[in-house]
Amino acid sequence: MSHSRRPEWLQKKISPAAHGDMDRLLEGLRLNTVCREAHCPNITECYGCGRATFLILGTICTRMCSFCNVSKREPLPPDPDEPGRVAEAVRLLGLRHVVITSPTRDDLPDGGSALFAETVRAIRAASRATAVELLIPDFGGKRDSITRVVASRPDIIGHNVETVPRLYHIRAGADYRRSLDVLRLIREVDPIAVTKSGIMLGMGEKEDEILLTLADLLEAGCAYLSIGQYLAPSRRHHPVREFVPPQVFSRYREQALSMGFRHVESGPYVRSSYLAERYGK
Repeated sequence: MSHSRRPEWLQKKISPAAHGDMDRLLEGLRLNTVCREAHCPNITECYGCGRATFLILGTICTRMCSFCNVSKREPLPPDPDEPGRVAEAVRLLGLRHVVITSPTRDDLPDGGSALFAETVRAIRAASRATAVELLIPDFGGKRDSITRVVASRPDIIGHNVETVPRLYHIRAGADYRRSLDVLRLIREVDPIAVTKSGIMLGMGEKEDEILLTLADLLEAGCAYLSIGQYLAPSRRHHPVREFVPPQVFSRYREQALSMGFRHVESGPYVRSSYLAERYGK
């Protein structure tokens, strides 16, 4: 059974009028954010506080995940000047913590890893005090691409498994074991690297599957975890099977911490980069 009517705990207001300053800055620097492309419900809260999750390598994804709102058309070539513009936005916003992500770019030989690494270096040069977090695609599992990103020494490297193995048909082109291997390889390349992953609830998963997925993430060396409610971007996307109550998210947070995660954010509005500055404190 699918759900369409949101309960009272999922009635967060979006006020475009409050986005003016951020919109003007992003337009001036020709930058994209996952906040806008993914229709994130936290956009007014984050934009209003001068926070944004930057989306590099364009807005077009080469995969056909049925839960995501990022465009799926013919992608454009990478923009070599984009890292510098991201770094300038970080400087102008005075960000203490920034998250950089991208669509999956299977069309590129390196999956876009070189631009990720260059973006880290550009931010370091422009704002040395800023903590840099990356949320990367799987790069097709290519070791050299993952190694290139790790070598740029971001503070946190995230890669989301998104859901339990049984539901991986919603992640066309992805592979659950490959995603776990990405997290393992990051730690293999740099044993002190800090890794992060995230899952969505409400897609039809069961509690035992969730706990097994958390155990797999821990075994892969994952330190940080985000758990949030899946919200279908449109009727064309995978339907919401359940609106999970806040108290259940709290219970999963306590369970995950007791299993060994170092920090967990869990709640209906939690997303990979939401409250990212709290991790590691």
